[in-house]
Amino acid sequence: MKIKQYQIDAFTTQIFGGNPAAVCSLNAWLGDDLLQAIAAENNLSETAFFVPTENGFHLRWFTPIAEVNLCGHATLATAYVLFEILGYAQASIAFETRSGILNVTRSGLMLVMDFPAAQSKSCAPAAALLAGLGVQAVEVFAADDYFVVVDSEEIVRAIQPDFAKLAELDLRGVCVTARGRNVDFVSRFFAPKFGIPEDPVTGSTHCALTPYWAKSLNKSILSARQLSKRGGDIQCELKGERVTLAGYAVTFMEADVFLPS
Repeated sequence: MKIKQYQIDAFTTQIFGGNPAAVCSLNAWLGDDLLQAIAAENNLSETAFFVPTENGFHLRWFTPIAEVNLCGHATLATAYVLFEILGYAQASIAFETRSGILNVTRSGLMLVMDFPAAQSKSCAPAAALLAGLGVQAVEVFAADDYFVVVDSEEIVRAIQPDFAKLAELDLRGVCVTARGRNVDFVSRFFAPKFGIPEDPVTGSTHCALTPYWAKSLNKSILSARQLSKRGGDIQCELKGERVTLAGYAVTFMEADVFLPS
C-alpha cells in the first residue's frame, strides 16, 4: 500500500525558502502510530494529513514527536496542494481541525488563511527563558508559547539559543519578536521540546503576534518576516477575534510513501 505525499515550501515564492511541510493525501484515516511514524521519518517541522469530508477536509498536523493543535505553514501547504496540484475547483476550502473550522481562500496568487486570534497575557519570564535566549526582554507574554519582545531586529537576528534550557519550559515553544526595519515586525521561533530547534516560518505564532503588534503599531494590516536562515513572509490582518495570514507557496517534491503491510 502507498499514499501520495507532497513537499511544499510555504510562505515563500522560491524553493529552498520559507518552511517546508510534507502533505499526505488520504482516503481514510490511518492509525495514529502510523501517522506519527511517517512524520518522524520525514523529520520536517510538520507533516500534514488530510481526509475528505462532506463539507471539506479533516486536517491534522504532526511534528516529528507529537500531534499539534494548530499549524499555519502546513495548512497553507495543504491548501496549495488542493488548489494547485489536485485541482480543487471551489473558491474556499474548509478544514476541520483541532482548532475549529479553518477556511483558506485565494487572493490572486496568494492564499489567505482565517485563524482564531490567540489570547495572550503578560507574564514574568522564567529564568530558563531568558537564560536560554541570552537577551534582555522589553516585555514577555504567553499564549500557547512564550513571546519575548526585544528592542531591535538586530537582536532577533543575533540570538543563539541554548536549546537544552528552552526545552525545560512548560509551554510549546518560544517566539522572539521586534519591530522590523523593512516590515512591521520580525520574529524567530524555537520549539526544541517538540523536536523543532528552530522553525523556519511559523504561522501559528502570528495568531498572537498579530494582535500584539496591531495594538502596538495602531494598525490592523501588518507585514511580517520570520528571520530564520530560510526566511519567510506573512501578510497579517487583525479582524476582531480572528486573524488572516496570507502567503505564497511552491512545490519542491512529489513522492509515494510505501506503508508497511
